[in-house]
Amino acid sequence: MRSLRNNGALPLTRVAVVGKEGRAPRGWPAFQQGKHFEFSTEALRRFALARWEDAIFDAMVVCAAVEYADSIARRPAYGWARHLSVRVPVHDPARWEAPEVVRSLCSALGFLTGDVWEFSFCAREEERIEPRRGYLDFSVPRDACLPYSSGLDSLAVAEIEANRLGDQLVLVRVERGSHFKYSGKTPFVKVPYSISASKSRRETSGRSRGFKFALISGLAAYLTNSPRVICPESGQGVLGPVLATVGHSYQDYRSHPLFTRRMESFLKALLGSDVRYRFPRLWATKGETLSEFARLTETEAWKDAKSCWRDGRWSSIAGSWRYCGVCAACMLRRLSVHAAGLDEPGGTYVCVNMSAESLEEAVDPGFTKLNQRYREYAIAGTLHMRRMAEIAEETETIGAHAASLAPVLELEVKEVEKRVREMFEKHREEWVNYLASLGSRSFIRDWGTLN
Repeated sequence: MRSLRNNGALPLTRVAVVGKEGRAPRGWPAFQQGKHFEFSTEALRRFALARWEDAIFDAMVVCAAVEYADSIARRPAYGWARHLSVRVPVHDPARWEAPEVVRSLCSALGFLTGDVWEFSFCAREEERIEPRRGYLDFSVPRDACLPYSSGLDSLAVAEIEANRLGDQLVLVRVERGSHFKYSGKTPFVKVPYSISASKSRRETSGRSRGFKFALISGLAAYLTNSPRVICPESGQGVLGPVLATVGHSYQDYRSHPLFTRRMESFLKALLGSDVRYRFPRLWATKGETLSEFARLTETEAWKDAKSCWRDGRWSSIAGSWRYCGVCAACMLRRLSVHAAGLDEPGGTYVCVNMSAESLEEAVDPGFTKLNQRYREYAIAGTLHMRRMAEIAEETETIGAHAASLAPVLELEVKEVEKRVREMFEKHREEWVNYLASLGSRSFIRDWGTLN
């Protein structure tokens, strides 16, 4: 058993993965196949592509266990970190217990989530699972894989990169139920496993989601002999959550080169893979990415791309789900659509009129959940956009981050400083222009206007 160091002060959560007929050791809550998670045989066949290794299946079990542990372990009321211990049956325990495999796995997860992670491995007792070979023919190496979710960035960047790479690009669906408007080939109809953790979910921060996206797309690159994974997030989505933190929360690295470099080390240790994660839109705003997408295609599929963090329980009108319109994700979407010179149809948002003088006047009259929590989302979303606009003038903040980022990007520190500053200056310009478009009486101007 190996772990990052814990001084004993952190709350401990244990999870033991067991098969359909297995039992967890005493004192270990079970994460049981068939009850808490299940693999889709058909999805596994699609995942298999032209070759298969037991370590691929084991990696997906680890991924599912990480997602489950992250969701059931509530973060402390004061502080952030937790201690998570996970026990996983695998086909080859010696391979997984190799010091570099465990070290790189714990390093990637610890850096991503801000927690202490610990893993132990035992021999898998159930029958070996080996999907039918050759379901899709990827015997010819592809140039890149791109993780494709429901989001606006993944849709836009898939089109931009496909325009350049053609059939050398493989799209990887990394989110269950995601809209899939792009017509190119995809090796995964969906993530090959599903988790039923709603009843036991106690934590919603979901930082391990970045591990899931990075691992599934990294395995895809390995299986298709692709040398790189294209991460589609634009600059605000990569750098903003790290430099514009909220309250006592740990920086959000779920789509950031400092995290993906650690994932590269883990895949190298486990599989001998040399896959690299690349960020072609790192220096562009979401608005610039959307604008380039619009120039390449006449499709309006971007209107269906999901952005909002809120689900139908909190953001519906007459039983129909809408984007809330005020969370940080919605605010960035609205800002970006405006910057790209595009328009969205009526009925997209709960918060209909951003030019209204009050939040009460701004929302659709049919919305019944205008409460303090919704107002706090609106304030937080606006302040996040404002905070990112302020970063362009913070030389020390940019310089410190550039110093850590430059070696990973293989660029000079001064060059990274320049590019980070220019990206946030562009965001600032887009934010100021968006506020101006709302008029002088908009309810968000008091929260979002720069000093």
